[in-house]
Amino acid sequence: MALTLYVDTARWRAHHKHVQEQFPGLVPVCKGNGYGFGHEKLAEEATRLGADVLAVGTTYEAARIKDWFSGDLLVLTPYRRAEEPVPLPDRVIRSVSSVDGVYGLVGARVVIEVMSSMKRHGVSEQELPQLHAAIENVRLEGFAIHLPLDRTDGSDAVEEVIGWMDRLRAARLPLHTMFVSHLKAEELARLQQQFPQTRFRARIGTRLWLGDHEATEYRGAVLDVTRVAKGDRFGYRQQKAASDGFLVVVAGGTSHGVGLEAPKAMHGVMPRAKGVARAGLATVNRNLSPFVWAGKQRWFAEPPHMQVSILFVPSDAPEPQVGEELVAHLRHTTTQFDRIVDR
Repeated sequence: MALTLYVDTARWRAHHKHVQEQFPGLVPVCKGNGYGFGHEKLAEEATRLGADVLAVGTTYEAARIKDWFSGDLLVLTPYRRAEEPVPLPDRVIRSVSSVDGVYGLVGARVVIEVMSSMKRHGVSEQELPQLHAAIENVRLEGFAIHLPLDRTDGSDAVEEVIGWMDRLRAARLPLHTMFVSHLKAEELARLQQQFPQTRFRARIGTRLWLGDHEATEYRGAVLDVTRVAKGDRFGYRQQKAASDGFLVVVAGGTSHGVGLEAPKAMHGVMPRAKGVARAGLATVNRNLSPFVWAGKQRWFAEPPHMQVSILFVPSDAPEPQVGEELVAHLRHTTTQFDRIVDR
């Protein structure tokens, strides 16, 4: 009995090919937990796509994945002089976001990140003149710009990239390759048309691996079902059942990522109102689980355990049977499955 990730592999791979066709020179991204699929599987899928570069989050990820992908590995986390050294092959390319970082990577293959409107990290316009001397002792693979997902000020992503292209060109820096993130296919095409001598390479993770929501599905197996009456005590904290119903033990707990939720940026009155309502319910121990039964998301009976969750299903709903599976709406990037099954 397990928390299972079911994958419609044919459909999933068809989506990969569609994205690849939209973004020539695509650089697949495999970081964190491998977008819920694991590093090994995504390395194999990147190889199937014929990718020559695979982007990873950290040097530690590069060290783990190097035996699964034979092409170049681009580490997205910028280099810092004080970081722990990790033995890596020469085919690893390091991202750098400072002039000092470039000087610290003598002889290495590097991609230099410029400061975008994200304001996360990157070389500033004022530092560009200092790069001339710095890049003499590295193997420059190109520049990179990481763009925001939302543009609430109405600004244009393409114009932001063009602005940096103009600055780099004015500083007489090499513009043979520019790595970009969070651009639409038509935006990438506009850039390529305007700068035909530069190769634009889109680094894509979420859109590539998770863009077709219907290709994947998590399901948790029902392990036990116990009938309870209103007022019966149950669980670690011996709470009382609010009404007649069933306690359903389902595979999937905190070790799988069930019950974990990343903070979300809320825009508009309705999303904020729903957030306030959820917070209010949580103060009285009412937390909606990700598991669905009989067409409805069911409430946690109590906080999820390490490997299982206990749900409350009211008596007016059909009784789940041991061995049945409940669909679970889980975030891929925070979930660890027990097994993966092709369907």
